[in-house]
Amino acid sequence: SRGKKGAKWEQGQISRLLKMPIAKLNIQKIARSDVRAWRNSRLKKVQGSTVNREWNLLSHIFATARDEWELIGANPMTGVKRPKENPPRDRLIPEAEIEQICLAAGFDETTATTIQEEVCVAFLFAIETAMRAGEICQMEWSNVDTEKRTVFLPSEATKNGKKRSVALSARAVELLSLLPPTNHATCFRISSAKLDATFRKLKTKTTIVDLHFHDTRHEAITRLSKKLPVLALARNVGHTNINQLMTYYNEDAEDLAKLLE
Repeated sequence: SRGKKGAKWEQGQISRLLKMPIAKLNIQKIARSDVRAWRNSRLKKVQGSTVNREWNLLSHIFATARDEWELIGANPMTGVKRPKENPPRDRLIPEAEIEQICLAAGFDETTATTIQEEVCVAFLFAIETAMRAGEICQMEWSNVDTEKRTVFLPSEATKNGKKRSVALSARAVELLSLLPPTNHATCFRISSAKLDATFRKLKTKTTIVDLHFHDTRHEAITRLSKKLPVLALARNVGHTNINQLMTYYNEDAEDLAKLLE
């Protein structure tokens, strides 16, 4: 795991896996029935999408044991039915909720002096750009060109490990100008973990229900779809498969009907 981009996540998954009954079994004796028992037990505690992420890791372990270590002759997960994925989220963020987050953070469109205000700026910036929390927190001033209104994201800063440049709206550039002057290489002083924790605290000060920071990606892509052609949109948000856009494009029928007038 150490050489992988998602090493920290994978090591955490392995640590949890080691506490499960299936990890106590001799790998040469694990059968499909054991895999089914693991799957059914996990589904009582977590959702299908979570089990499928764990499934990918466990299956890779068995594949490595078969192909590289030659400890087993077959992957015991082959032929076992995967859980169904959860329906994709379709959560958009109305202006009233955006205003509540800004109010909770004490953000008044002036320089962000507190961490809460900075998280609010990141929230608003995400809505403008569709950038992920990790990409925003790793964004460096040296890669921002305010005149051309672009930011370059190196491969180590993106989820899929592919570098890309993101076009910035005038509002996105304005938001960056509200960040406090620091000696940090990164635009934001916060880690993605700090951003998530602070954003959760901000929500407790509001009446907002079921809002995740990542929902900004749904909101942003839905907004940007009105301004950019589909290929340009996919390139800007980092999707190599255009079908992925459908997961995040969540325009409702009422708004679509207005376009038909």
